[in-house]
Amino acid sequence: GETLAETPDKAKQQLKHQNLLLIELHESRPSKKSSTLFRFRRKGVSLSSLEFITSELALLLKSGVRFDKGLSILAKGASSPEAVKLLDDLSAEIKAGKSIADSFASFPDIFDALYINMIKLGEASGELAEVFTRLSQDLKFRRNLQQKIIQSLTYPTVILFVCIACILFVFNYIVPQMSGLFENAVELPIYTQLLLSLSQWFIDYQLYLGLAIVMAVVLIVRGMGNKQFRVRLDEIILKMPLLGKASMLVERIRFNSSMAMMLSSGVSLVQALRLSAGTIKNEQISRQAQTAINSVKQGSRLTHALAMTPLFTDFNVSLIEVGEESGELAPVFEEIAARSKQDFEGWVQTLIAMIEPILILVMGAIVGSVVVVMLLSIVSTNDIGI
Repeated sequence: GETLAETPDKAKQQLKHQNLLLIELHESRPSKKSSTLFRFRRKGVSLSSLEFITSELALLLKSGVRFDKGLSILAKGASSPEAVKLLDDLSAEIKAGKSIADSFASFPDIFDALYINMIKLGEASGELAEVFTRLSQDLKFRRNLQQKIIQSLTYPTVILFVCIACILFVFNYIVPQMSGLFENAVELPIYTQLLLSLSQWFIDYQLYLGLAIVMAVVLIVRGMGNKQFRVRLDEIILKMPLLGKASMLVERIRFNSSMAMMLSSGVSLVQALRLSAGTIKNEQISRQAQTAINSVKQGSRLTHALAMTPLFTDFNVSLIEVGEESGELAPVFEEIAARSKQDFEGWVQTLIAMIEPILILVMGAIVGSVVVVMLLSIVSTNDIGI
């Protein structure tokens, strides 16, 4: 079987308390197929399905429905087979005598440590409905973020593909059709020779170019399974002008939203820091956050520890210092998360405003340059002076 514990030694203690004889113990880690800027799907259960399950469980629990009964009700109305199977499996785990938190912990690829610990807290305090409400709000934010990113990138992506299609059409059809005009020319201008050579290169090597791009994508995807590769990729992303800022904003939102939720629920500061750091996807930022957590464990002030990480601006650190002195940290982290969300929305709008005209200008410049070069070539071939 499986048990959820922070270390192998604690897992052994848990099994011993359950009067189980330990023969062999292996540490099981969730598979990380992707560590890109945003990761929203896990083991076939979409983020929207997970948000639906969590929010509906909160509603049913507030209405006084038993938890196992609520799972059965949701299984009948679930929209995807993966969600139905998950709900059936959860129901089976609970009927087998497991606690709600342990039942959810049986699916670590779907429910992260933050989710599990929040449920444990809800079971201990008797506030499961409130816990699921807060979890659903967090998942709703992630889903809205996912939709915002998809919507913001859809139009630029369409323009990019149109631009690529126009370039391929020009160099594979237009230029070769017009090259017959220059077959009898004794000497061609240098710009005409370059255009014809470029067109011929596309015709000869475009298949290899396409295969090279596909292979590069495959290698990058496979490289995501290597931690050193992910760390290096995350470092590169952070150094990029636009993606670096976006990555930092997203990680800041994740961390501060989790901190606000955990502290509002009564979780200790160190535990909230540890669980919130687990929501960070960027390997480099995650390591820096872990260093800050270790400093807090050793007695350092929270403000000084978090100031060492790139997650917080000077203004954010000032807010945290005020919250630390007043003992009201949860509203501070919530305020930082809200400001970061506004900054991210502004970044998305700026990105869209920049990408659309740039792609249109690039496409127009390429097609226009080809037309101008062909016209100049025709004029020079016919010895027409201006």
